[in-house]
Amino acid sequence: MTLSPTESGHLTQQQLESTLWTAANALRGPVDPGDFKAYVFPVMFFKWVSDNWDYEHRLAVEQFGDALTPEVEEGLHAFSIPEGCHWADVIGTSQLTGVKLAEVIKRLEEENPETLHGVFGDVQWGNTDRLPQTSLMNLLNTFHGVRLDPESVNGDMLGSAYEYLLREFAEASGKKAGEFFTPRHVVHLLVKILDPQPTETIADPACGSGGMLVETVTAVKAAGGQHRSLQLHGQEVNLTTSAIAKMNLYLHGVEDFNIARGDTFRDPKLKDGDDLQKFDVVIANPPFSLQNWGADVWAADPFGRGKYGVPPAKNGDWAWIEHMITIMKPGTGRVGVVMPHGTLFRGGAEARIREAVLRDNLLEAVISLPNNLFYSTSIPVAILVFRKNKPAERDNKVLFIDATQRFVAGKNQNIMSDEDIEIIDTAYKNGQDLDGEGGLGLRLVDLEEIEKNDFDLNIGRYLRNETVAEANVEEALIAYKESREVLAAAEATLAEKLKAAGYDF
Repeated sequence: MTLSPTESGHLTQQQLESTLWTAANALRGPVDPGDFKAYVFPVMFFKWVSDNWDYEHRLAVEQFGDALTPEVEEGLHAFSIPEGCHWADVIGTSQLTGVKLAEVIKRLEEENPETLHGVFGDVQWGNTDRLPQTSLMNLLNTFHGVRLDPESVNGDMLGSAYEYLLREFAEASGKKAGEFFTPRHVVHLLVKILDPQPTETIADPACGSGGMLVETVTAVKAAGGQHRSLQLHGQEVNLTTSAIAKMNLYLHGVEDFNIARGDTFRDPKLKDGDDLQKFDVVIANPPFSLQNWGADVWAADPFGRGKYGVPPAKNGDWAWIEHMITIMKPGTGRVGVVMPHGTLFRGGAEARIREAVLRDNLLEAVISLPNNLFYSTSIPVAILVFRKNKPAERDNKVLFIDATQRFVAGKNQNIMSDEDIEIIDTAYKNGQDLDGEGGLGLRLVDLEEIEKNDFDLNIGRYLRNETVAEANVEEALIAYKESREVLAAAEATLAEKLKAAGYDF
């Protein structure tokens, strides 16, 4: 069901989500489902901006009446809409609508450089080969049937609907989903563990669609804190994904944030003068086993991120960790990062970095998560928690938690329930297993014991009393699975490039 554009009244959550999914399906055929997000989100956001401008205008007329002037009204709008750049101007264009939409988006970004620059992504709206006129009009007409202002849709509903679309697009994107979407139950657990406070600074150096930052706001609000005092920062290399992150935060009611686009390793944007900015909370689910990440410049990194060593050129996992622990604030700084299990035991340069970080007493916890939680990978993963100042009882120790059995089986991916998350969080914070026998495994291990294992962090060595041979076999199997995934990703990239070059195979 959709409401006519002249009909007021609140939409239900189901009505809103149904309308949004109908909008996505309007693209089915000419647009690959994995690319729906690049088209649907900018149109949705444009409609939201226009509807909110109309809503703010109605309030201004009610307040000022005949005394309302353009100069007075200008200061009452969140976003400025130039003449000819309203939703009505685009929907009323019957021919070359994509060209008109592209022009309008460009002018909106130019008119609002501080807030809308880069928000709409880089879709070539005027390219009718990629997006036929009929498909674009179907997309626009679906959104034309709803009002997205506060009078019809409250902020929480709109934010939830945006999350709904992100999940649906992740389902449609398969392996590519990992580039922009982390399952929300994983995000919820990670944020709960780090426990952000209202006045703290938060950074996600691989922010994707902004889910970690949004969940931080949600957590602070749920605890009764003032979320508007949070200082949110993110960096994302992909233009479309960074635009989605900005829209995500706006549609969740967050107005003050900094999402920068760029390569976190080669061109970090979150800086304080000539140095990297430091944060209370650093949180991320970065791309695993990133190749060609910038190892050639890491040893001489001007920000000192390579102080523990240079990770392999074909695997940037420890580069992410080094970057994140570098930008922790002294005293309050803490890091939560999702990593593949190979990070815990791989040899060579990674082993030397791992030893140096452990000797620096920064790693607080290793939490092994259930399998098959993510769209983009089936390999075992863990949450690693680092702190600048660990609690006294954990000084020169590491807490190992085996949470692999805490999940609910799903159709495509497993999920962690609220109860699972609560039990894992309590185990981390109190060193206590609420689950009793057979649920969680946990143990606080002295650095001396880890050193005797050559700084290998394979959780089986500390919780399952595995023999060296058994642990080595497990590590070999995990390394094999990781290598298979890297190979499959490389083959997929090659296939895309060959297809783009016109090769048919």
